[in-house]
Amino acid sequence: MLSNIEIAQAARLRPIGEIAAAAGIPDEALEPYGRAKAKVALSWLHGLTDRPRGRLVLVTAVSPTPAGEGKTTTTVGLGDALTRISERAMICLREPALGPVFGMKGGAAGGGRAQVVPMEDINLHFTGDFGAIAVATNLLAAMIDNHVHHGNALGIDVRRITWRRVLDMNDRALRDTVIGLGGTGNGHPRESGFDIVVASEVMAIFCLATSLADLKRRLGRIVVARTRSGAPVTAADLGAHGAMTAVLRDALAPNLVQTLEHTPAFVHGGPFANIAHGCSSLIATEAALRLADYVVTEAGFGADLGAEKFADIVGRRGVQADCAVIVATVRALKYHGGVDVPQLPVEDVAALERGLANLDRHVRNVREVYGLPCVVAINRRADDTDAEIAALIAGAERMGVRAVAATHFADGGAGAEDLAREVVRLCDEGGAAPTFTYPDEAPLWDKMRAIAQRVYGAADVTGSASVLRAVETLETEGYGGLPVCVAKTQYSFSTDAKLRGAPSGHVVDVREVRLAAGAEFVVMICGDIMTMPGLPADPAAAHIDVTDDGRITGLF
Repeated sequence: MLSNIEIAQAARLRPIGEIAAAAGIPDEALEPYGRAKAKVALSWLHGLTDRPRGRLVLVTAVSPTPAGEGKTTTTVGLGDALTRISERAMICLREPALGPVFGMKGGAAGGGRAQVVPMEDINLHFTGDFGAIAVATNLLAAMIDNHVHHGNALGIDVRRITWRRVLDMNDRALRDTVIGLGGTGNGHPRESGFDIVVASEVMAIFCLATSLADLKRRLGRIVVARTRSGAPVTAADLGAHGAMTAVLRDALAPNLVQTLEHTPAFVHGGPFANIAHGCSSLIATEAALRLADYVVTEAGFGADLGAEKFADIVGRRGVQADCAVIVATVRALKYHGGVDVPQLPVEDVAALERGLANLDRHVRNVREVYGLPCVVAINRRADDTDAEIAALIAGAERMGVRAVAATHFADGGAGAEDLAREVVRLCDEGGAAPTFTYPDEAPLWDKMRAIAQRVYGAADVTGSASVLRAVETLETEGYGGLPVCVAKTQYSFSTDAKLRGAPSGHVVDVREVRLAAGAEFVVMICGDIMTMPGLPADPAAAHIDVTDDGRITGLF
């Protein structure tokens, strides 16, 4: 079979104006970036608020494994399948980050016959949104150090500057740095570090803002440091939020592309769910809901991360899903059942049965904690046996949900039509309103405990004395009503990436607490999760190349 990039390069893309017209977007609302991608003007999108909303389908998954689950592929395949069964559908995806593209994960435009295109553009730079987010973040960092250098009128305690610079690249050497060396002309030496762009608060704000005015308000509220007396210093105190908004103005308009089958797709924003809130932009999602009857979106990693944050962070902004799709593969469940990667292609129904515990907890979380009806999408591979598929379907039935096998990777939308019909049925059937993991009024530590116990199956949460003091300070300063955003490994319900299946009774240790006042949540960093990843031993970048005539190869 052809590789993902070969399939994408062989596709015949329609002019983006045709895709926009099919979605009801007029030509005057487009800002084209070449022939196959465009931004849609915010001024036009804000005029859609009087239209009725469509139905929102949230695609999530079992806990990730080295075998891959295909959540983005399923999102694209389901969107195409809904179009094939005569529903007006759109897709909302996050933009890929260059760090993972060049690292372990590779591209994030889907796979096989279920991709958004132009694949190379989407995976490499796209329309420059991440560059703008990096510039805005680093501009604020530069203005902090510049303010201190030129007299420090705000009385910033240089030991308590918390704002970090960012880079859209995995670079472990920049996690912890010392800046300002070289004499008085270079500022005050201090410890600092870099995060990856997708972990930055500016990225979260970008994806949660509803307008330029809301973006500027949120940017102004960012707390970057403390004074010598402990008072917070904000971006607005430094006068930085106006220029930051100017840098982000054009980026805030969502990007319109198409699938291989020409279903319109917004690809906009890109926070990771293991270190941030993991969902595409509110602006793109709201716009799609006014333009289509069904909108398929994804939340990053497993349902314990992205789906929880969609429910508890995005849901509190008034955007809630009508149903969920939990992506599972035979290989992933065998892995959670104890099979190591080399043996995954070998039939092993017993291991799959053991691995169903992971799926079962995700199903229970989606239905009982987040209050959403759901279907299990079996992203079927050619080497999955009939016995394994039958065992997975039977296991889901015991959980009280349907499991539908889909072959969209190989067959495109045609391979996911049964899944699409089940999604329509669930949405038609309706149900109780979505729910939250914890109430707004709960203290921050109780919110963290509720996530750990109700979603992760943990016995309790712990934190050092400094972590507990930080939480107490945030409560005292009035931030106790904010939701919690947990940064932890995506590979396990615990904070130990090696614990497969559905571990219970473990303790979740909170290593660090960060206030994201502009994004309006509190980040709890757990275990050994890093907000600046490193490259693997064999990075994807080592296999990416370009031919003499400009054709990119090796991107996957």
